[in-house]
Amino acid sequence: MDLQLDEIRTLMQDLENSSLREFSLQAEDFNLHLSKNEMSQPVVAAPQSVVPAAQPAVAESKTAEGTADLGTDNSVLIEASLVGTVYLKPKPDAPAFKEVGDHVSVGEQVAIIEAMKLMTPVKSEVSGTVKEILVEEEDVVDYGHALFRIQPDA
Repeated sequence: MDLQLDEIRTLMQDLENSSLREFSLQAEDFNLHLSKNEMSQPVVAAPQSVVPAAQPAVAESKTAEGTADLGTDNSVLIEASLVGTVYLKPKPDAPAFKEVGDHVSVGEQVAIIEAMKLMTPVKSEVSGTVKEILVEEEDVVDYGHALFRIQPDA
């Protein structure tokens, strides 16, 4: 999916003139997240880059996918990319995306953050094992709040 600059500007103007606080559009290799929230980063509209699984990922730009930062024990933290309610399951009656001990791949969805009725997927930026889940189902999280601790593959 390719959006032209004038189409993105139109979307930005429409968002500015609406009562919506955020807008997110995701397709195969395209990710666009617009937000009027103060904690949001600038609009990022670029193909997602894949980080090699052999090294821990440190996010350079924050998108709708969450962020990864090194923990104190060489583990990687997956953090909330926005303020909202975190869901660890795709549906209330479904099993959790990931449990402690499960393996996660780069780009694999591990949670959802809901803000203003907008569901934003949280994806892992590193391949490894879920060492710790740092939130409970339906916890309210702030921007940068640690959600998961991942032990990267060696």
